[in-house]
Amino acid sequence: MSALDWLHLLLHQLSISLLAVGGAVTLAPQLHRYLVDGQAWLSDAQFSAAITLAQAAPGPNVLFVALLGWQLGLNAAGPNAGTVWSVALALLGVAVCTLGMLAPSSLLTLWAARLGHKHRERPVVRAFRQGMGPIVVGVLLSTAWLLGRAGGDWHADWRLWLLGAVVTLLVWRTRVHLLWLLGAGAVLGALGLV
Repeated sequence: MSALDWLHLLLHQLSISLLAVGGAVTLAPQLHRYLVDGQAWLSDAQFSAAITLAQAAPGPNVLFVALLGWQLGLNAAGPNAGTVWSVALALLGVAVCTLGMLAPSSLLTLWAARLGHKHRERPVVRAFRQGMGPIVVGVLLSTAWLLGRAGGDWHADWRLWLLGAVVTLLVWRTRVHLLWLLGAGAVLGALGLV
């Protein structure tokens, strides 16, 4: 990757940061379009692995952005993998992706939270809060669709899709704690059922 490529990556991260309604993971489809489909800097497997690892690790969901940056830097090193140069590029990738993703949305969130708190009783603020719910759900569903599609064969993954639908209904209609559902999914995966 050239210096211009790194600049374009930073500008892309800065521009989509403001679309992170519902968390950074909602930007996964756009990041996939840019990094995998558009620029071919990452493979589907690398992209999915970054999201999976970030979801499995404790901490914020935005961790996957840093992992994408790390992988971009390692890929940019090319034949120099395993050298100090590859680690430097990986750290550059982490910095570019993470700062580009966090800076604009964090500043906007800070400003909007202060303004929203100050005017919380106004009807327009309450309407805005209520209107954001369906948008967040839609963006999260598009992320789930992207990750499910990355598995490959639609017909072979029918059990996974069925599990996803059942869990969605349970979350929506019951008060079953999410950790129980995660545990059940882990047991089904360990048994080879999904």
